[in-house]
Amino acid sequence: MSDRYLDFANSPLGKSIAAALGLPAPPRLRRAESGFAAQPLAERPVLLGGGSGAGLAGSLLAALHSAGAVIRIAPSHAGLPAIKQAAAAAGIALKTEPGAEDRGNGPFALVYDASGVRGPADLRELYDFCQPQVSRIPANGRVLLLSRAPAENRDAAAHAASQALRGFVRSLGKEVGKKGITVNLLEVGRDADALLAGPLRFFLSEHAAFVTGQPLALTAPFAPAAPLREFGATLSGKVAVVTGAARGIGAAIAATLAREGAQVVGIDRPQEEGMLGQTLAAINGFGLPLDITAVDAPARIAGELDKRFGGADIVVHNAGITRDKMLKNMPPHFWDQVLDVNFGAILRINEQLLAGGLKPGARMVCISSIGGIGGNAGQTNYGATKAGVIGYVESLAAEMAGRGGAINAVAPGFIETQMTAAMPAIPREVGRRLSSLGQGGLPIDIAEAVTFFASPLAAAVNGRTLRVCGQNYFGA
Repeated sequence: MSDRYLDFANSPLGKSIAAALGLPAPPRLRRAESGFAAQPLAERPVLLGGGSGAGLAGSLLAALHSAGAVIRIAPSHAGLPAIKQAAAAAGIALKTEPGAEDRGNGPFALVYDASGVRGPADLRELYDFCQPQVSRIPANGRVLLLSRAPAENRDAAAHAASQALRGFVRSLGKEVGKKGITVNLLEVGRDADALLAGPLRFFLSEHAAFVTGQPLALTAPFAPAAPLREFGATLSGKVAVVTGAARGIGAAIAATLAREGAQVVGIDRPQEEGMLGQTLAAINGFGLPLDITAVDAPARIAGELDKRFGGADIVVHNAGITRDKMLKNMPPHFWDQVLDVNFGAILRINEQLLAGGLKPGARMVCISSIGGIGGNAGQTNYGATKAGVIGYVESLAAEMAGRGGAINAVAPGFIETQMTAAMPAIPREVGRRLSSLGQGGLPIDIAEAVTFFASPLAAAVNGRTLRVCGQNYFGA
């Protein structure tokens, strides 16, 4: 369903009326029009800065240079000596002034190395760098901070300063979201510096248009992963299973995985067999109509994967339902249905696949929800399952790492689907506007995040949950 108010607010007449009446003016987001590119930042100016104790300059320069960015530096800021030294060692050119074609325009992105923050003085360095620049970032620009994980700081002040960056990112995201600008934070483990390129490319590109105000921790995988050299068709030759694939978010996930080269196996209820066939035919996929809650579903899935493909490289648990009622009015079958589809089926299918059905290095992605983080009245059953999924991902991460793989979760916010289109008009409109970006997301936004987690770009991400909600105002 289209967002008619967003369309109106971005028309010449709508802009005038919204400005005169003080109405919300949600920005038109720029989303990716193709797959992951070799140089997603080609010719784009990125202003790189850092604090006096920053230690990621070499890795950041290499990642930005390989992505095609025009790397610019602000004169006389605290992290400049380390950046210049690393650039000289790597033979990477830096620019201190915009080129003629960029004169008068700000950088597409600000990237700041905050890995050395130890207290209030270091946070002042962050202010000194960002404050003069933030108003110059164009619409749909990016701000990305990088820090060490707070838990890696034994000193209490350093731990607190690292945590402070999360509040900075969340607050700045709410200031600049009206321009479609996203602000995110990568918390880099000391053994994950060489794996920055993938996450950096995702968060600085149009693939992450609806992700803002979020921290994401990076850690080295159990089995050492070589830094990526090729960034196109990252899923070529991989077999990906997607539940609930017939329509909506599931269909978008299937198509986006296929876009990156994966052979997709789509699963949905027998009642959806016709739509499932249409969805999979368009991407040369294989459809498997079955009820994932059936007793024999795990064995059937594992058997088909083994027989046809020798197992799966990627498993996406997307299937889910809602049966909303206030708890005092909720009948037992509403509770049981939601728990079985959204949670129980995942556990049973994975138990079977972990016993046999996954290829070495397999990656799993589970769809959670901000309803499992912030909770919603009338959704105690749904909220319980989606919070449970987050806990499950955290718990299973070590086992998946031991297999050379990973498991992560994506938590959507308000997404334009058939379910939200069926909502009453006023709650639907409120749901759209209660985020920093002032609008609902699209199924492709969830699909892009799932595909990132499923790919080698996310080699340093395991056991994490990423909110894809436009920084919804509710929830943690």
